[in-house]
Formats: sequence, structure tokens, C-alpha cells
Amino acid sequence: MTAQDDQTLDFYARQAAAYTARGKGPNERRLLQFLSRLPTGATVLELGCGAGQDTEFMLAKGFAVRPTDGRPEIARAAERRLGIPVATLLFDELDERETCDGIWANACLLHVPRAELPGILARIHAALKPGGVFHASFKAGEAEGRDQFDRYYNYPSEDWLRERFGTLDWAEVTVEAGVGSGYDNKPTDWLYVTALRPD
Repeated sequence: MTAQDDQTLDFYARQAAAYTARGKGPNERRLLQFLSRLPTGATVLELGCGAGQDTEFMLAKGFAVRPTDGRPEIARAAERRLGIPVATLLFDELDERETCDGIWANACLLHVPRAELPGILARIHAALKPGGVFHASFKAGEAEGRDQFDRYYNYPSEDWLRERFGTLDWAEVTVEAGVGSGYDNKPTDWLYVTALRPD
């Protein structure tokens, strides 16, 4: 098994135009919480940037952001919005050592097959500088499954997530629950994770 699901990637390739044209704004509260823990002008890697709204917000706050997405079709749409290069990067292609002050992975790691998530978290941990901050969000649940668009979700519980994060050396891991929605516009329970790499 790989760290991505082909049916999910195919969905984003087919729906790239509609997905990136939704006019979805950034989650400013979560972004500001994340950015407040970083030094001024810090280097941030965004995984799964989608239309680029979160990168746009962070750039406007003076941070050095490298946006990436797993689908070239979506990366190109984000490039048009942002006016900067957006790399096509699948999660298991991340291979960096202590290059990032922060890593922002909003609503994207939720598509990683359950068995592969610990390996992806290890890659993220390695890419963070000592003291670096990591944010991710997941649709909450008790068992993996697919939605109405046949997209794969790992649907973790808080305990399940904490166990996976617990296999790595984090100085701090916080998990907050919240309610929102997604592309399907259905009410959704979310889990928001912030993890801090030790200094």
C-alpha cells in the first residue's frame, strides 16, 4: 500500500476546477494560533494546499511559505491564485531534514491510509527544525471509509490519533475537537492536532 489512495487522487484530478473555484476562505483562527508559535518570517511548508487560500493568508502575514499539493491540476490552480510556484508533492515524497519552522497540513492527511500514517508523520517530524510546529486536521470517526464521492478517509478517533503521534518524539501534542463541513457541505466532526518538535 502507498501513502495515497488512487481513487481519491483521481477525484481531485477530475474535480480540480470546481474544487479550487469554491471561494473557500482560510480558517483564520486556526492559522493565527499556528503562526503565533512561529518566529517572525518563519519558513512554512504547506501540504495539500488546495486552492491556496491558507498559503495566501500566511504570505500576507510575512511568512515564507512553500505550498504543495498532490495533484498537478490543483497545484496549477493555486499557482494562478498565488503568483508563486506550487510544487506537486505526494506525502511519501517528502524527504527533508530540519528545513521547516512549521508544517501546515489542513484537511489533507485525512486521506492517508491508516497503516501508512505513522510513516508520513515520521517524514513530517524529520522535516521540522527543532522547536518546529506541525498542524493537521482530520474528519473524526472510528473506522476508515469512503464518502459519497468515493474519497478515502482514515476517520480517526482522538485516542487513535494520539497513539500514532505517540510513536514519535514530540514535546507536545494537543488535539481539539470542532464542528464544520467540507466539500460535501455536510456537518462534520473534526479533530485539529498541533504537535511541537522538541528543541
